Amino acid sequence: MRWALVKVCLAVTAMVVVAFAVPLALVVKETARDRAFSSAERQASAIGPALAITTDRQRLQRAVASAQAGADGRIAVHVPAVTREDGGAHPAFRVGEPRASREALRAAQRQGRASRAGVPGGYALLQPTAVTGGKVAVVEVFVPDDAVTNGVATSWVLLAGVGLALIVVSVAVADRLGTRLVRPAEQLAGAAHELGEGRLGVRVPEQGPKELRSAATAFNSMADQVMRLLANERELAADLSHRLRTPLTVLRLNAASLGEGDAAEQTRAAVGQLEREVDDVIRTAREQRAQLTRAGDGGEAAACDAAEVVRERMAFWSALAEDEGREARAAGVDGPARVPVARAELAAAVDAMLGNVFRHTAQGTAFAVDVHHGGAASNGVIVLVSDAGPGIADPEAALRRGHGDGGPGSTGLGLDIVRRVAESTGGDVRV
Repeated sequence: MRWALVKVCLAVTAMVVVAFAVPLALVVKETARDRAFSSAERQASAIGPALAITTDRQRLQRAVASAQAGADGRIAVHVPAVTREDGGAHPAFRVGEPRASREALRAAQRQGRASRAGVPGGYALLQPTAVTGGKVAVVEVFVPDDAVTNGVATSWVLLAGVGLALIVVSVAVADRLGTRLVRPAEQLAGAAHELGEGRLGVRVPEQGPKELRSAATAFNSMADQVMRLLANERELAADLSHRLRTPLTVLRLNAASLGEGDAAEQTRAAVGQLEREVDDVIRTAREQRAQLTRAGDGGEAAACDAAEVVRERMAFWSALAEDEGREARAAGVDGPARVPVARAELAAAVDAMLGNVFRHTAQGTAFAVDVHHGGAASNGVIVLVSDAGPGIADPEAALRRGHGDGGPGSTGLGLDIVRRVAESTGGDVRV
């Protein structure tokens, strides 16, 4: 937008400069030409009175020499043969150095008015003047080319400089105005990207033109509404999980009355695990609500230890793996591996991948989870889930939301959850 405004202003200013500078340059050229020929006409008119009085060669030579152009050798007088009053006659003669052709001279004598003729090096102004005996003499004044174009080049350079200065100033002003218009738009676009990446505390300064201020106000209202909706969603999840405590309490009491035995112990362990999961859901919902509140105040994004999450989830799935005769292994979980994602979201992603292992491989199939940390040279963390099953026939389809295998309990959302969690950190998922 900024460069478009600069280009438009540049084009308009250039057209205005051309529209005014070209005619003005032609006027300057024509003015210089008229000035040169007007001066030549004045020089010729100075010889006219002398011709009207006498046609004597010596007197005419003195008259020509007294003129400025005559002293420079630019005046010539063509006197025709005339009869004097005393009855004598003298032949035609010329005073000065002629440059015009005979045809141009005869044409000027016939027309009886001043005319111009092109000659080598310039122009010749031919001024006819009546002399004794009804004859017509011609005063020729030479106008060189440099006199016709005197000052034109300098004027054109000045015009070009003024036009260029106008273009530069207009571009600078347009760039300044464009910056004032574009900066709020860039801030709005940047805030939209940050909001899309999960930074809910971003807001846009309400400045710039009226339209952009309105857009900034609408964006800030939208961001506040998004935060309220997410907070309500987390609170609703916590409330729903809290309501499960009552039936869980009944189950725990019933499980306690089952007596001794492996089945009773497994039932009590499952109920205890279910209670812990419900507590985790409630705690996570409360934490994320607090994080949303901090985000509204410019707080930092959530983070967790990937190694700790993997250890916890492997401990949860190990009981089921033992029942199905699966060998389970975890590696790289001894040291911390911080990742910029909420603990509950990473746990859900790990559960989705491990759930696929149990759902899509036969009992007894081994699996492993490895955590690779790039160390000080790199902040990258890789969570690798592998199994000894047949693999995934179509990895691209598996990563598309809603494309399950059609089996019982398959929604096609598991790997999509994993993908969204990975991409929220700037990472990706590979099958």
